[in-house]
Formats: sequence, structure tokens, C-alpha cells
Amino acid sequence: MARQELARFLRERRAGLRPDDFGLPDRDPRRRTPGLRREELAELAHMSVDYYVRLEQARGPRPSARILDGLARALRLSPAERDHLFRLAGSATPPGAGPVRQVRPHVVRMLERLPETAAIVTDAAYGLVAWNPLAQSLFGGDLGLGTTNLARRRFLNEGRMYGSSSTEEFGRIVVARLRRAADRYPHDPALAAQLAELHTGSPEFGHLWESRPVHAPGHRTKTVDHPAVGPLRLNCDVLLVPEDDQEVVLITADPGSPSARALRELAGKGREDSGTGASYTNPCARTAPDQDGCRHGGRRGV
Repeated sequence: MARQELARFLRERRAGLRPDDFGLPDRDPRRRTPGLRREELAELAHMSVDYYVRLEQARGPRPSARILDGLARALRLSPAERDHLFRLAGSATPPGAGPVRQVRPHVVRMLERLPETAAIVTDAAYGLVAWNPLAQSLFGGDLGLGTTNLARRRFLNEGRMYGSSSTEEFGRIVVARLRRAADRYPHDPALAAQLAELHTGSPEFGHLWESRPVHAPGHRTKTVDHPAVGPLRLNCDVLLVPEDDQEVVLITADPGSPSARALRELAGKGREDSGTGASYTNPCARTAPDQDGCRHGGRRGV
């Protein structure tokens, strides 16, 4: 536990809060310093003033996860700041209640800037939460229709699957990621139901689950037998969105190769089908966007 750094972090974040944001008088003559008073923050965090004072003075014991969660809420910390708070206190950041099944607007905008790259975003349960037109042309027109989950697509045959040299490898990757999700989100009912369906519907999934595969996201190459353009040699690279436990999968072909020319052909088809070169699909659709531009309450990835 980094007591001095934790104390400094708490003091700085408390000083940065505006009392009027909490319905407190900003021009109180007793308020001699900027931000909230210690007793005000302690009340917001549902903890004793004495305990909070000791934390700010680097004299307190190691705070529990419950105390840290209360402080994070009271200080209105961002996800990154919350992680930092837990690290300073020498604790692992507890995960959320379940996988994040909505995609951030800046991630969707990144897909728009990749016209000759097929790109998809998946949540921790392998639900598809965003994709671009080239991905839809590459993986089939049913991509994203209804509820698309790549684990169900792989093991329960829900959706079109093309012949691929990486079918077995992808099965192990899926199971490894779902095992991590089960450990991180043990109380998520949607994930529990999905795992039950996979165990019931796929003996292969059950066998792989018992083998406890381990996989780290990275680079891999596969060959896909596409019905429209023939065999494609593709590179798959994964970028992480750690704050949401999501993965962005970028699918490309070697420059100048026949597969690159075929992808360019599919990209043109995707633009025609979508009606525009920047018509990208976001499952968080069909509702009004909130103030950050993200649409919520649409189709779920599970």
C-alpha cells in the first residue's frame, strides 16, 4: 500500500470537487480551501470522518474494497482513476457486475477510418457490439442480425460459418476468453445462461472447457474459404479496450497479395450495400444518442 501517494491522490481529488455540484454552498464563509471538506466527503463515501482523515494523513490502515468503492463514487472518479485508487491502496480492482455490452463512440469512429480493413468489436462474452461493412461482407450478410455472439456462432452453429484453417484454434481462444469472463463476472445472469447453453449444446465446448486453455490476444494468420472471392489469407490482430474488457479485431491481407485485392473488392461491395463509404453498424442503435453521442438500449451482443 502506497500510503503517501494515496493520501496525496485523495487530497488532490477532493480539492478538485465543486461544492455546488453536490448541492452545497460554495460561498460558505467557513470554507477556507477549495473543494469539499473532509467531513463532507466522508459522509458522501459512507465512512467515518476520523477514518478518512487518517487516510489523507497517510496514517490509516489498508482500506477495504467497500471503502475504496465508496471513495471512488464520492470523488466521482473516472474508470482509470478508480483503477489507480485501488492500485495505490494495494488492492485489485474488482470487475463490474457483467461484461460491458455497449461500445464507446470513439471505438466506432475508429472503425470508420479503416476502409480496407475488416473490423469487429466483441465484448467479454464474445458478443458482437460493433463492426464495419467490410466485416459484414467478409463474414456474411447475417452478421449482426438479431443477436450475434461469436461463441454461439462457433459452437452452436448460430449464423453462417465459412471454412477456415483456424476453426479449432478459434474454439480454444473462445473458451479461454469465456473462462476469464466467468471468473470476472460470476454473478452476470446473461453470461451464466450463455455458458449453460454452450455446455448443453456442444460436447466440443464442454471438452475444451475442461481442458482449461489459456490464450493471450495477439497476432495470428488464417485462411478463409469465402464463397464470393475464394480462399483468403488473412492477418488478425487484436487491440484491447481494457476499460470495457472488449477487443477490437482488425482483419487485413498482405499488401499487393491476391487476398488484398479480394478484400478491396469486398470493401466496394460493402460500401454499395451500406449506401455510403462510412455507414458503420453499431448494435447500440435505434434510440436517441445521449450527451456523449453513444446510443444505448439497442441490440445486445449476447
